[in-house]
Amino acid sequence: MKTLVKLSMIALASSLVVGCATNSDIENLQSQIDGLKTSVTQASADASSAQAAASEAKDAANRAASASEEANRKLDKMFEHTMRK
Repeated sequence: MKTLVKLSMIALASSLVVGCATNSDIENLQSQIDGLKTSVTQASADASSAQAAASEAKDAANRAASASEEANRKLDKMFEHTMRK
């Protein structure tokens, strides 16, 4: 039992020593986090731009559909007028 406790203490002490991060590790992680923040900001800006472009395209499609419907109504009216003659 004493041997098991001693081995457990040695394993715990060695894991604490090996598991501790150094300042350079922390600085490296922080620089990676900063880079990711920049990437996320850019991706968000790109998504907003794409959403605005999609909204403009939808508006243009709606205007084209309205113009097409109006043209069809005019053509139908002209056709009916020629059929009456």
